Amino acid sequence: MHYLSDEEANTRSSDTSSMDLNSYSGVLTDVYSVFQPLLREGFVDDFPKTLVCILSEGQDCGAKAELTKTVSLELGKPLVTFLSLRSQTCSPLSDAPDADHKMVNASLWVGESAATTLTSIQQTFFTILKSSPLSGTLMSAVSGVVDAAVAYMSNIMATLIQVPMDYVKIALQFGIAIPSPKERESCEQGNLQQLIMWGLNHNVSWSFTDSFIDILLETLLPLEHSACTYPGSECPNPATGKSSLPEAHADNSRNILLRCDRQNLSDINDTLCGEILHGPRARTPTSVLALCQALNSLSVRQVELVWSNTCYVIQALVSSLLGSSSECDVGDTSNFRVNSPHVSLAPPRKAREAPNLQHLVCNYSSWLENQVVDAALVSLCSDNEREEFVKHVCNNTLLMKKLLSDRMNSWLYGFCANSTAERGYLVDQFCVYHQWIDQPPVVVDPHLLEFCVSLDSPRLTKLICEHTGFFTLLSSNPENVRFMPNCTMLPFPSPFPSSDSPLSPSCHYSEWEDVMQLTSDVLSQCIRNDPADFAEKVCANGTLLNSLLHNQDNAWLEDHCSVALIFPPTAAPQPFRILDWCDYHSWKNRQVDDSVVGLCWQHDQLAFQKNVCWEATLFEKLLENPQNKWLKTVCADKETEEIEDIPQVCMYSEWTLPIFVDMTELALCANTDSKNFTSKVCANETLLQNLMANQNNTWLMKYCANHSSLGVDGGEDDDGSGFDPDEQCQYSTWNISLPEAALLTLCWEHDQFNFVSSICASPALLDSLAHEPISLWVSTICATNTTHNTTSEDFCLAKQLVMHFNWTCPIDFSAACRPGASQNMLMRLIIRCWADGLRSRVAHLVTPSVAAVLNQAVSTSVVILLAIEEVQNILLHVTKNIRNSVLDAVVRYLEGENNFDKKRVLLQCFGTVLTSLMQTAQVGTSNDNLIVKEYFSIPSASLKSVLRAAHVTTLRLILQYYTRNKDTLKLTENYLSTLTSVLFSSHLAKDGSLFSELAPLFKAARPTDIHTLPSLQNNHDVRETINSNLGQLTADQQRAFGLWYSKILPPSNITEAHQSLIRDTGNVITYLPFHNFQHLSPAQLLDGLDVLQRNRLTSLKQEFVARRIIGTYRNLTADDFIRMGSLSCQAEPSDLLAYKCSEAFSVIWDVILNCTHDGLTLPSHLTSSLFLNSTELRIPSSLSPERLADIAQLLPSLGAIFLLGLSPSQLLAALPALRAVSFSPAQASIIVDKLSSVNALSAPGRLQELGSITVGVKTETLLMLTSDRLLSSLPGLAQHSAGLRPTQANAVATKLWGFPEVIFWLDDVEPLLCCTPLLSVLPRARLLMDNSSSVSSKAWNTQQAIAILKTERNTRSSLIKDFLSLGMLVQGMSCQALQQHFRADTSPAALRKILALLREQPGPLHTSLKKCVIEELYQFQFFSELVEDLGVELALSMPVSTIKKFPSDVMDTLRKMIIQDPVPFFMMSKTEQLLLVDKMVQRLGMYTGVYTEEAFRSLDIMATFVSDEILIQLDRAFFLNNLDFLQTLCYSSSKMDIVARMLLEVAAFGSAVENWNQTTLSQIDRFLFFLPQDQLQKISLGLMTVGRIEKLFLSQRRWERRVVALHCLDESEKRRFAEKQQFVLQFFFGFLKINPQSPAPMVPTCEILQTTSPFAWTTNSLTSMSPAAFTNCLELIGHDPHLASYQRKQVFGKVKQMFGPVSSFSQSIISQMGRLTLEMTPEEIGMLRLTERSSIASLGAINEWSSKQLVALFTTTLNSTKLNPSQLDSSILVAIGYMVCGAKATEMSSFNAVEFSKAVLWLGQLKLSCSEEQLSALAGLLTHSLAFGPISSWGMEVFIEIGSLAAGLPDMAMSALVKEQIEGITPMAISMIPHDKFAVVFHQRQISMFSHEQAAAVTEQQIAALSDVQRTALFMVLTPWEDRHVDFRGRSQGLTVSPNSLYLILGLLMALTDRPA
Repeated sequence: MHYLSDEEANTRSSDTSSMDLNSYSGVLTDVYSVFQPLLREGFVDDFPKTLVCILSEGQDCGAKAELTKTVSLELGKPLVTFLSLRSQTCSPLSDAPDADHKMVNASLWVGESAATTLTSIQQTFFTILKSSPLSGTLMSAVSGVVDAAVAYMSNIMATLIQVPMDYVKIALQFGIAIPSPKERESCEQGNLQQLIMWGLNHNVSWSFTDSFIDILLETLLPLEHSACTYPGSECPNPATGKSSLPEAHADNSRNILLRCDRQNLSDINDTLCGEILHGPRARTPTSVLALCQALNSLSVRQVELVWSNTCYVIQALVSSLLGSSSECDVGDTSNFRVNSPHVSLAPPRKAREAPNLQHLVCNYSSWLENQVVDAALVSLCSDNEREEFVKHVCNNTLLMKKLLSDRMNSWLYGFCANSTAERGYLVDQFCVYHQWIDQPPVVVDPHLLEFCVSLDSPRLTKLICEHTGFFTLLSSNPENVRFMPNCTMLPFPSPFPSSDSPLSPSCHYSEWEDVMQLTSDVLSQCIRNDPADFAEKVCANGTLLNSLLHNQDNAWLEDHCSVALIFPPTAAPQPFRILDWCDYHSWKNRQVDDSVVGLCWQHDQLAFQKNVCWEATLFEKLLENPQNKWLKTVCADKETEEIEDIPQVCMYSEWTLPIFVDMTELALCANTDSKNFTSKVCANETLLQNLMANQNNTWLMKYCANHSSLGVDGGEDDDGSGFDPDEQCQYSTWNISLPEAALLTLCWEHDQFNFVSSICASPALLDSLAHEPISLWVSTICATNTTHNTTSEDFCLAKQLVMHFNWTCPIDFSAACRPGASQNMLMRLIIRCWADGLRSRVAHLVTPSVAAVLNQAVSTSVVILLAIEEVQNILLHVTKNIRNSVLDAVVRYLEGENNFDKKRVLLQCFGTVLTSLMQTAQVGTSNDNLIVKEYFSIPSASLKSVLRAAHVTTLRLILQYYTRNKDTLKLTENYLSTLTSVLFSSHLAKDGSLFSELAPLFKAARPTDIHTLPSLQNNHDVRETINSNLGQLTADQQRAFGLWYSKILPPSNITEAHQSLIRDTGNVITYLPFHNFQHLSPAQLLDGLDVLQRNRLTSLKQEFVARRIIGTYRNLTADDFIRMGSLSCQAEPSDLLAYKCSEAFSVIWDVILNCTHDGLTLPSHLTSSLFLNSTELRIPSSLSPERLADIAQLLPSLGAIFLLGLSPSQLLAALPALRAVSFSPAQASIIVDKLSSVNALSAPGRLQELGSITVGVKTETLLMLTSDRLLSSLPGLAQHSAGLRPTQANAVATKLWGFPEVIFWLDDVEPLLCCTPLLSVLPRARLLMDNSSSVSSKAWNTQQAIAILKTERNTRSSLIKDFLSLGMLVQGMSCQALQQHFRADTSPAALRKILALLREQPGPLHTSLKKCVIEELYQFQFFSELVEDLGVELALSMPVSTIKKFPSDVMDTLRKMIIQDPVPFFMMSKTEQLLLVDKMVQRLGMYTGVYTEEAFRSLDIMATFVSDEILIQLDRAFFLNNLDFLQTLCYSSSKMDIVARMLLEVAAFGSAVENWNQTTLSQIDRFLFFLPQDQLQKISLGLMTVGRIEKLFLSQRRWERRVVALHCLDESEKRRFAEKQQFVLQFFFGFLKINPQSPAPMVPTCEILQTTSPFAWTTNSLTSMSPAAFTNCLELIGHDPHLASYQRKQVFGKVKQMFGPVSSFSQSIISQMGRLTLEMTPEEIGMLRLTERSSIASLGAINEWSSKQLVALFTTTLNSTKLNPSQLDSSILVAIGYMVCGAKATEMSSFNAVEFSKAVLWLGQLKLSCSEEQLSALAGLLTHSLAFGPISSWGMEVFIEIGSLAAGLPDMAMSALVKEQIEGITPMAISMIPHDKFAVVFHQRQISMFSHEQAAAVTEQQIAALSDVQRTALFMVLTPWEDRHVDFRGRSQGLTVSPNSLYLILGLLMALTDRPA
């Protein structure tokens, strides 16, 4: 044993200079003899436990352990010596060629003798293979033997390596901790080793066999060192590959996983031992189980000792194996000591000056000091510490230029271009084109040119194509030709001198960030070379100019810019024209710029040849300019007689110098000066050899042979050249003595076949020739002929061997067949081809289990090799060879894996390394796209955590993929929103350059995400990206960008900024918060008006801009007002009227008129002053039709008197314009009457032309029209069917449906279907169903659809099978039929189709149908998944108790649905709205803390329905910056008070209301009505002008037209709000006289009544109006719902005063009076003449009549129409409306039942004040056989149709109603049933059938009359939910809590207590 460690023995064994195999044999024999005592029985079984005990430094491991330890310690040094015996083949490093490179690459390099031996062995191997006579039979036999051997050896190997592989796997799992998402869903990024280990644990099918072979081949059979070290156009495969470390981890402080001093090892349960110890052990090898048990018994510290000691042992062995031996190492190894920090087994590490090799050799500071830096060392440092290399080299111009002086480092151009973000810096430093031009003798390096082409292509291309001299300079180097652009695709350049001089990179104005760093020299250069752009982009940019002027050295710039802006430096160049510049006839008489000469040659070659090349005089003149010397070449083919200056071209004396002679000049001289050429070139052997170094000059040999007696005698050659190849070309002797250049060329010319076969097939000879400059061309010739000449394939050894063995090998042989290819390359190809052929058979030779073991072994080996690369700092080409295999395996895994948790680990924890592999993988693979695509399949819950962990490069790939495929990806809004949120909040702060790539995602950004953007406002590219995309964003997103940008624009910066601030900033400044925006000066606003106009300004900002500009400047021109456009309409009227006598006034007039055309309501003072009081309107009949058409939008404001003054001919000519104007019914009637006087409405097409004026057509006129006239007019009526009066709609519908042919007119009558009585449809139902395909697409109402489907069921007695074909009729389907369709196919897809059809119905679904759908679908487990498919209407019909159980994501879905379609939400009762929002707030976690902007905007229209205590916590900053948005929402009375308190806070506008200004009032707008009266009185009277108050009323009216105001306020709240409006107007107009400074009370005009409201004015003011104004506004006053009784009474007196007694009132006056008629006595009513349906309908629409007035009205109607009750048709009954209750019961009984049934569609919607007897009489009419028949036969459709009249059904009939009939009773009908009757007719069983809406309509009196059982039934309907007793009986008009509403109060209290603490 001691002999093995004896120094002398070791010395003797290593002293020999040749390979001594006996040394190996002797050592092995001695080792075996030492271990023989240990190999006794039981030792192997106990070995794992023993080894673990030793390595953990246990104290009582036993005798065997002590013996094992002793043997191991003694064998340490001999074993290392054994592994180092290869030193016998190693010569000292100092003697090795390229020693440094060999050291860096750490290849298993051998010395000269060993290399020679290996080469001989390879040659012998090739000879044997080539000469082996292989027949088909022999090949089959050999293949069979090989297959059997492979199968046998595979099984043996699988058995032998299974246990060692388990050992290795356990060790690797301890040392390589695999990252996984932690509790906070974060994950450390894993490297390639960890990725492979993770794959081994998760059954990823790594396929590294091919890659492993490639790794071994590259390591064991290295190719010769190449000068090419970086990929480029000349070097596709660099000699020194990338480090196997992913780029993200190749930094200066790498975390080496497998280092020996690791402390944080993996837990044993995370390794294979965990599976073994906790799982079945039957198949586990005994030794592996013993190892795991031994490890499991150790403490954490002991496990670390085992790891550390094992690591040191392996490290010592591996270092000896891979490192240099004693004679190869630098340093002495004689002091080898066997000791370690833990045991004496591991050798110590020798101390270094740096922690690793990288720190030792990559000392960048010393590179500048060293004279020469080794190129291989540069390559190593760039591979292994990329970030540091980029920092110290790429960003250090001085060092980089020094390194680039060595051509071996030319790859640095491409490396630094791809590795640094400072590309502009590199361009500035290296692409200095003006220096290239100034130094023409210096040839531009091809690598530098390629670098500039890649980074600065547009500018370089433009310069090359426009600057002929520059083009010539670059082309002078033949290697640069491939980079030359195609200039034919570019527009002709401008031939100005300035275009020839390149623009300095410093003059890229958009890239100027820190302007203080710009020197005066740079500015001067930019002004000199780019005067026009400098003036436009610098001088005109006030902000940039001011910044430059802060530097005192640039003070001169102000004067320059002042002049440049007044007198622009240059005008735009004219288009290039050939004739203008290429006027050759004038060139003889003037000097011609060389750039013009080049320009004409490029674009006019034919004429150039004729006029220049063939004109000797001009040609010689041009050649006087040295820049035109290139003309000699392009004009070389002209006759020599015309050029006398041959010596200037053929300068033979200079050719003897080592210069490059242009081959065109050479050919020219040979042809034109043959005598001198032969004597001076052919006779000069030295010169001839120099010229022959260019292979393109090989023709010289033949030329000189024909023109001289060149020194080869001989023979008789067929071509007469005197050259005999057989005699002269003795190729066999060239190995000894190389031939001369002439002989070499002649042999190639005359003996190509033998030349190729002898020279190109001899690598040694070819290599020798390649080292001589004059014979370099031979290598190219051989490469070309080897690749393309089929006759030369025999000498390609690799191909010959592959063909010899009949292998199928998909490998490129060009490299191996190239002359000079090394034998290692041939060996690589042969082995690869053999392996490819063997692989196809191995799959069938080994079992799957064996294959799995072998694959695992290969994968584990790859991990080990990666670890060796990392620890030993050597390059084994692992990553380069496995990257494609890794990507392929990952893609296969992702495609086949369904468990996202596993996919997530790959994407989140290994995203960076995968991205690194994708970036360095071969171009053309699709793996990168497939991996990136997986990011778009991430579930929403995990998206944020995965994207946060992604590397910025990964994100760029994601964004690029999204941009290319966004149309096909169909990503959800939530995905895009989350992606944008992560990028905005996390990644932009790290890399701002990512911003421009995010532009496609801006639409998905939430405002809160935009607020979190980092501070990039000063980045020009960021700002321009925002500006160019703002127009595509929503208003909320635009405001968010404005708020973000305002962080760098506080008020102080705005006021100090230059006048061009808005133009300089761009679109984003438009969306600044008004708090900032209001500080813009009038000059800034006027200067930036174009920017403001092209953006979406809020009404507040529009008013501010208009008032700020027009109120400040008093001398604006017409052009200024044209620029302002519609903004002028927002100005103060007095400011506009100041221009009344100026030229600009006509523009103002047109602008204001256009605003009225756009529907904008303007202050009355403005319209009156500009239009209504103008002289041309005083005589209406004087207006031309054209002028009348121009002012068409003003006609409603001009009133009835003006319309009466117009002639019929005027109206007829202007009708196309009038038909689009909204007139009141009275005004429309005037126009129609006038038109009818000249052109009867019965004329064809006349009715259709009326448009909106149709509302003025008398119903009597419509009834007289024939069916064909009505049908032809329906398309026109359809556009205004919503504006038709009920009497008109009834008359047209009933008349058309009276014709049997109506079933064929469905397309024409469809617009009036909603107005068509059910009784008109019933007779046609059967015929309609026969044409079901067209019927199903029409917009029927619910009762019509039910009737049509009921007919179908009755005729076929079966359900309609094709459900989807029903279309719009589905709304009429019964619950039973719908349930059967639901149950027929319960798959989610089928249910979604049904729900989609229900959502498409034309009107609201009936309550019973909605209840049926919810109850049926609620049974399915996936009900919550269908919420979005339900639609808002169905979803909100669910009980709140169901909604509150929704998970957060479903609740969020419901929230979004309501925001998108809010109408169903506003149709809910107030109580339901409040409780729904309360539950939503709780579920979404918004109930505590500040009510943030994000929470508020997420609720949108529901945001103000939160509880008062939440609203009062609203974020004040959001409140102040978004007042315009907040004013669009709904506020109850209590919330109005909260808003008022917030407005009065000091942080808002302050409680000192008297200090408010016009801007404050503009911001507050309609919120001013929320203020209490005491605060309103403090507002300055000067601010509350007439125009201001009009704006307030107009703003409130605009809000009332919004959907949000539909049911916002109940009647009491509306009344209180109207009182507040009345107070504001009367107080500030001086009517109340509370303030002595109040102005004198004013008399309103009709125009101001239209902008405000009549009720707000005092009675005296209304009665004081002028007769004309009063007449024009009578209709407006009469229909004001808020006009009080006392006001009506006095105004009615004014009416009688003006129009005489009641008996003289015209039908028009009666129609206009409206509610004023309520003040008539019954006697006065009796004096009325109600002859037209319009006047009857005006009174019939009023529901406030007393019983006496009703009787008088009905009687007057009969008397006026001279009809008895039985003669009343449906249209008159519709017009009678509420007045029907004035008829006696007997009179009602005499009504025509059919006509009444046709009118019931309208009458049933009225809450009639009829008595029980009257209602019973009316209901009795409906039971007529010609009407709906007996009540027992009525279906739901009849009850829906008759509406409130169902309250008059007899007691017996009502008590007999079944469920279907009860479901059809409307809530209004329920509430109208007398309370005593209600308690009698409805049994508790019937009450339980009520819908929620029906039960909510039950009145308090009705409830009081019910029995306990009936009340319980009603209560169960109101509160059917298990845990909440809430009575939702609040009406949609608002909540009225009565003293008896105990259930409601208790329910609300319980709901409030259910909130989270």
